[in-house]
Amino acid sequence: MRTLAIATNTFREAIRDRILYLLLAFAILMIASSSILSLLTVGAEEKIVKDIGLAAISLFGVATAIFVGVGLVFKEIEKRTVYTLVSKPIRRSQFILGKYLGLVMVLAVNVAVMTGVFYLLLYFKGWMDPAITRAILLIFVELLLVTAVAILFSSFSTPILSSLFTVTFYIIGHLTWGLLLLAEKMEGGAGRATCRFLYKVLPNLEVLNVKGMVVHGLEVPLEQVFFATVYGISCTVIVLGVAVLVFRKRDFL
Repeated sequence: MRTLAIATNTFREAIRDRILYLLLAFAILMIASSSILSLLTVGAEEKIVKDIGLAAISLFGVATAIFVGVGLVFKEIEKRTVYTLVSKPIRRSQFILGKYLGLVMVLAVNVAVMTGVFYLLLYFKGWMDPAITRAILLIFVELLLVTAVAILFSSFSTPILSSLFTVTFYIIGHLTWGLLLLAEKMEGGAGRATCRFLYKVLPNLEVLNVKGMVVHGLEVPLEQVFFATVYGISCTVIVLGVAVLVFRKRDFL
């Protein structure tokens, strides 16, 4: 109940943030104008509209998770309200999970609005495809992980550094496949071992990326969606666990 109360208050606080509405407005504008933008480029209109729509949901969702998420814990520390919270019978794990769930609720509303606009455009164009729903589901799973990472960095760093760290994590997560290629080109055994170790340890966000398959009309198997969802949620749980451990080490008394 305490976790839910913190989540509800976090949702109410975050939903009043102006940057949230600014990002949402840009995303809706980008999705709605994708049909017009497709006329300015070379290629099939359907592919371009789907590509822009899915990219907008993903990128603006990540931006929301980062810009809103990195300040959630830091604001409580800066305002010193966290001192009151931790002195009450509220576990620090409940505080972290409450903040996380509150932001997830915000992202769920955000993604729902963007998806609604995207589906409306596809419906009028006659391009509805079940694979799009699967792609958006995996986008949301990715946002769950990025949000957890933002909360983790926010628990011990400033918003600017937390934003930088989270963006770096997002970029590296989509480039981990390059570590295997780098390992093959390296001559030294230590370098190869390091690249392979990093490939196994670092989250591979490309597992959650099926936008290219959807855009090119390829089938997205349910087995792949299930595996990617389990993988993303497992990584999220691990990151949240680390965030709780880090926050417990901080001294607010």
